[in-house]
Amino acid sequence: MRLKFDEQLDSLKMEMITMGAYCEKAIAMSAKALTEGNPELAKAVPELAVRIDHKEREVENMCLKLLLQQQPVAKDLRVVSSALKMVTDMARIGAQSADIAEIITLANIHAAEDTQIIHDMSVAVIQMVTDSIDAFVKKDMQLARSVIDYDDVVDAFFDKVKIILIALFSKPEADGEYAIDLLMIAKYFERIGDHAVNIAKWVLFSITGNKEGEPA
Repeated sequence: MRLKFDEQLDSLKMEMITMGAYCEKAIAMSAKALTEGNPELAKAVPELAVRIDHKEREVENMCLKLLLQQQPVAKDLRVVSSALKMVTDMARIGAQSADIAEIITLANIHAAEDTQIIHDMSVAVIQMVTDSIDAFVKKDMQLARSVIDYDDVVDAFFDKVKIILIALFSKPEADGEYAIDLLMIAKYFERIGDHAVNIAKWVLFSITGNKEGEPA
């Protein structure tokens, strides 16, 4: 019975890795579409968001089967229940990547120096998402905590974006709608970082029973 549970748990982790890879690709594609001013590339992101939604349902079904059929003990129960919470955040990452892509598709976003800082922000966010999923698979509390701490870096990027856009607004020839679109995109990336933090906290809970990482 235990061997079967471990096999199913390994399958669950593989599905989580796949879902995480979709999330990373969605973020990267939306960021590339932004820096290249490429609305055609942005149009491919919603399809990835749909795949992420489908994967969310698959993982949820796997978790429910584990809970109902295997009746896991306390530690295993934390892992499965944490996975259920994590995929909700991952689905939101997919949705917000699609939101970014929609802005790029509908607005006149063009490649410019203003978009480079947001691209750098997206790279930091992708690293947070990658590390949060790796932390779950490897049961790595230190890596999970590093994701939580790294959110300060993403917040600092967001502050820089706001400073740049304030300066942009102050120019006589400023395109206010363009600046607002960039601010919304940066805000979505900042929210994706928050979801990565949530995932990392659920990793801590799955190991210790406490989202702060201290034994319950």
